[in-house]
Amino acid sequence: MKKLTLLSIVAAAVLFVGCGEETKKAAEEATTTAVAETKAAASSAESTTKEVAEKTVKAVKEAGESISDATDKAVEATKEAASSAVDSAQKSAAEAATAVTDAADSAKKSVAEAATAVADAAGSSAGADAFKKCAGCHGADGQTKALGKSAIIAGQPKDDLVAKIGEYKAGTRNVSGMGTLMKGQVASMSDEDIEVVATYISTLK
Repeated sequence: MKKLTLLSIVAAAVLFVGCGEETKKAAEEATTTAVAETKAAASSAESTTKEVAEKTVKAVKEAGESISDATDKAVEATKEAASSAVDSAQKSAAEAATAVTDAADSAKKSVAEAATAVADAAGSSAGADAFKKCAGCHGADGQTKALGKSAIIAGQPKDDLVAKIGEYKAGTRNVSGMGTLMKGQVASMSDEDIEVVATYISTLK
């Protein structure tokens, strides 16, 4: 385009010099036309360049927005996955802790029951030994009325038996004339002995 314009100007100059007024006028018109074409071409080129630049900026902006959206979605998905993993881990830990606690409680209960069973067995044996001195009057099963006068002692509440034996030992109880006899029988018994024998008698049926 530039070469064509220059040639036109040169031709116009030659014609202007060689052909007088008409040639000069024609040359001026040719020059004016060439200048107008040059301006139009420059304007078109500028418009095209501007349009390309705008399209490029728009494309870059859209690409940036697309990348930003994809990044936001990826971040959100990562957060959700991490949160889910944490919740799952916490739930598993809580369940494991509960299982351990339950197992510990069960073990404690079993140990306590075993200890109680051992204590009961030991207490029953000691109570049976302590009751031997009573069996002569009350019978081996506690179902005999002593000298045909006393009440049957088998199965009476332990606390009642402890209180009654304590009163016989102190000499403050005398049922059916048995006070003196009973005081002699229980005089050597300690409070612990009374507890043991009373417990044993309360279990007799």
